[in-house]
Amino acid sequence: MAKSQVPSDIEIAQNAKLKPIGEIAKQAGFEADDFECYGRHIAKITREKCLAFSNAKSGSGKLILVTAMSPTPAGEGKTTTAVGLADALTANGKNTMLCLREPSLGPCFGMKGGAAGGGYSQVLPMEEINLHFTGDFHAIGLANNLLSAAIDNHIHHGNALGINPRRINWTRVLDMNDRSLRNIVIGLGGLNDAVPREDHFQITVASEIMAIFCLSTDLTDLKRRLGNIVVAYSYDKKEICAKDLKVHGAMTALLKDAIRPNLVQTIEHTPTFVHGGPFANIAHGANSIIATRAALQMADYVVTEAGFGADLGAEKFLNIVCRKAGFKPDVIVIVATIRSLKMNGGVPKDALAKENLDALSIGLANLKQHIDNCQSFGVPVVVGLNRFTQDTKKEVEMTMEKCADLGVEVVESTVWEHGSKGGLKLAEKVVEIIGSVPSKFHHLYEDAMPLWEKIETVAKKIYRAREVETDKRVRNKIEAIEKAGYGHLPVCMAKTQYSFTSDPTVLGAPKDYKFPVRDVRLAAGAEFVIVYCGDIMTMPGLPKIPAAEVIDVDEEGKITGLF
Repeated sequence: MAKSQVPSDIEIAQNAKLKPIGEIAKQAGFEADDFECYGRHIAKITREKCLAFSNAKSGSGKLILVTAMSPTPAGEGKTTTAVGLADALTANGKNTMLCLREPSLGPCFGMKGGAAGGGYSQVLPMEEINLHFTGDFHAIGLANNLLSAAIDNHIHHGNALGINPRRINWTRVLDMNDRSLRNIVIGLGGLNDAVPREDHFQITVASEIMAIFCLSTDLTDLKRRLGNIVVAYSYDKKEICAKDLKVHGAMTALLKDAIRPNLVQTIEHTPTFVHGGPFANIAHGANSIIATRAALQMADYVVTEAGFGADLGAEKFLNIVCRKAGFKPDVIVIVATIRSLKMNGGVPKDALAKENLDALSIGLANLKQHIDNCQSFGVPVVVGLNRFTQDTKKEVEMTMEKCADLGVEVVESTVWEHGSKGGLKLAEKVVEIIGSVPSKFHHLYEDAMPLWEKIETVAKKIYRAREVETDKRVRNKIEAIEKAGYGHLPVCMAKTQYSFTSDPTVLGAPKDYKFPVRDVRLAAGAEFVIVYCGDIMTMPGLPKIPAAEVIDVDEEGKITGLF
């Protein structure tokens, strides 16, 4: 059945029958006092229950990480596959929970659209999740901008800390794509206004506070990390932190409810945490540690998703999130599609519907590199082939044969069209692997490795670069970060999601090239070092025809055009 012959994603979501969130919570194992309802279909876990999860630390659930080959405009269906897999595990009688990120309003109104899955594999209520939800992102944006206001207020009232306005590295944020705010001048006006200086905006999901929010283990850890944010340097080159401005307590107060995981459900009523949402091409691209840790204590099988391709989201989940939380994934599912394989083999988007075995064979090199990368962490891998109606029998057979040569099994998935029924074989294979192939998970590098060597390790082992190049200015910044006592931190690579390289036009599996590093920045609160590679934007712009143009609401409040 072609996608055009079935209802749209939002129509499917609006026609679905949701259970009261209390029933979903009970199904997950929560007691009545463990959650607070936000309407009929959304709940937040109470502070007391979150604290109990934090004190318990570990859980016995099996952790399934869903990632993908390099994304293309053709789409891979990674979130859809994660949702369908969780529903299929539930349908197979497994006690399962799903953990996903919250969607950002920027892509929702821009080019990508929503991020709640698709077809018959969605998390609900889809409209609320994509639009505002429980207000977590607004709270994060306010906490970020409170810190910005405190910096300029401190300078205006005498600058006792000696903040150098030319060395302020903290920016304001807005959860919307708005290129006009990338570079601005603030403080214009008279004597009673702020001191004029250059400033910038990032999208909220790129804020260090978003990363801190998702990497914190509890409210106390959140406050500590917020206080440690390095916002600027003084004229004598000393660090100025949020705690020096004495606003980290107020920032924590803004986030005290946001940090509690949000509980919703899939179309087939699998309990789902949707919490936090850092971008994987800028930050670490995973939902909150608090939510995943809670799920591992409540369920036997936990499905979580890493943003974009495995070279970004999965690498950071395995090297950053697992390092902080102590998680040890039991299996990795790599989502692939025939059309993305062909596009990585050189086929333009408008010709993807035509059979092209030669291009498919070339594009398989991209998938192979992601498979090899994930296996290098010691975790078993299975490929979930997200099927589309235009995929031919020969193309599917070739994909199966090529992956078999790599020693990796490929399982077809049709969860967009069929929901859990389309993911039963994938679910069975995942359970089989967990039961028969022990995970020997390990990180790619050790904490003690120097920062530059960590950067080289990721670039050479994951991206297959021959060498990493940068200038003396960046080398000096890395040296200064290490001298300041942050050399033990992991690196968070910020680069394009469309390529293993820093150039989004270079598809496939390039090797033996020079990988550029143009800047680094200490994220002391998030406890990683951001490495900017190539031309990466932290405030996206809207496309010529943004998705916002087709989103509407009628007189009864029914939303249309959201996907």
